[in-house]
This record gives sequence, structure tokens and C-alpha cells, in this order.
Amino acid sequence: VDLVVHSLKDLPTSLPPGFTIGAVCKRENPLDAVVFHPKNCGKTLSLLPEKSVIGTSSLRRAAQLKKKFPQLEFRDIRGNLNTRLKKLDEKEDFGAIILAAAGLKRMGWENRIGQLLSPEDCLYAVGQGALAVEVRAKDQEILNMVSALHDADTVLRCIAERAFMKHLEGGCSVPVAVNTMLKDGQLYLTGAVYSLDGSDSLKETMQTSVNYPQQNEDGPNDDVQHVGITAKNVPGQAQEAAENLGVELASLLLSKGAKHILSVARQLNDAR
Repeated sequence: VDLVVHSLKDLPTSLPPGFTIGAVCKRENPLDAVVFHPKNCGKTLSLLPEKSVIGTSSLRRAAQLKKKFPQLEFRDIRGNLNTRLKKLDEKEDFGAIILAAAGLKRMGWENRIGQLLSPEDCLYAVGQGALAVEVRAKDQEILNMVSALHDADTVLRCIAERAFMKHLEGGCSVPVAVNTMLKDGQLYLTGAVYSLDGSDSLKETMQTSVNYPQQNEDGPNDDVQHVGITAKNVPGQAQEAAENLGVELASLLLSKGAKHILSVARQLNDAR
């Protein structure tokens, strides 16, 4: 096997030695989507009857939405997309479920999206909506081949997001969420951490310039990785700026008490 395609959201911020992400493809819509039970068709989360049960296996989604919609109940739902949709449609257990819009669109089920959750409602997961191609770090032939798939905007946004998560020492067991935007050479990163019930949270936004020209970076710098990503055709200085942005934002949240919020969330989740 020379290359493996993953959802970038599922890849750790530190890859095993000898491997790298050789391509990050153009990002699909990274927002979260609500799929409603047929009886709730045409509604939004705010219009659902009180005590309606919302299915999600994501701590990040549950933490944010519990705070925003205290009248609703949130319960775990497991399985792939087909399984979750079947559980929703064929039983009365859930009033709606939350899924990544990207997965639904890629499967051709965009018509099931009843509501897209804006970043004001729910910040998304690090790397959500982006596909990553993992390769051997020293396989220059394959690296050169797949590097044509890189989307520069997506690369820079995801480097910032992954650096933020890595510096926080976050992961799937704690609610960490982001929102990124690239506009006029400026990269904007919003990052947040939450307690499991959403009652405690920290959220900040920072920006940096990533407007650097592509240089001929021959020699040992050719294969510099930024949080596991090797992107030869994206300016190295821009990648560095994106990574620094993620680290700086994480440092800011840590200075305001993020470590305590995350460690309590991790302990509570481990105890569940």
C-alpha cells in the first residue's frame, strides 16, 4: 500500500514515525448538519418540542448544543451514516441527529440536511470536511505525485487547527472546537474548549498574515512537516505562520484556564 485516504478529522496530530500527510484535498463544507426524524421535517432545533432527544456521539457537539438548547436532551448514537439514519428513521428514539455535512454530501444525501449549524451555534471539529492522503515520509515519488492534490487554503487552515489541538493536548475525549477563514491573505482562527455539559467554556479568535510567495526551498527543508502535513507546493513561511497561529491561540486559552476545563472533561468522560 503506497497511500491511504482518511478523513483528516480522524488523524492524530502526531503521526507514527515514517509517515506523513502528503495531500490535503479541497475542503467540503466543514459545518455540522441536523437531520430530523420524518415527523419533525421542516423544523429547526429551536422549534423541536421540549425534551426532544438529539443523537450525537460527539462530545464537542453535545457540549455546545446543550448550552444553546437547554430544553433538548442529548444522547449517544453510534454506527456509520447508514446505521445512524436507519436508527433515526425507523424508531421513535430520536427527534433528530447531528452529523457532519461533508459526509452527507459525499454520500449524495444532501437532501437529508434539515439545518446547517452556523459557527455561532456550533464550532466544528479540527480538520472536519477535509480528506487527507497519508504516505511514507521518505517516498519522494509518491509524495511528488499526490502533492498535486493539495489545496493551499485548506492546508493552511488545517495546519492552524491541528496545531491548536496539539498544543492543547486535545483529542476525541475532550470538547475542542474551531472555525477558520482565509481572506485577503489573512488567516483567522477561532478556537474553543468546553466542559462536557457546556456550562464552562473559553473561546478566542486570532489572526495572522499568510501572504508569502512560494520559494524554491531546495535541500533539507523540502520535507518539513507541520503537524504531520508535508505540503511542498504551499509556501513554507505561510505554513509556519499557520502553525504558530494555532500554538499562540492555544497558549492564550491555556493561560486563561483551558487546562483545568479539559482535564475535568477528560476525567468525567473516562469515568462514563
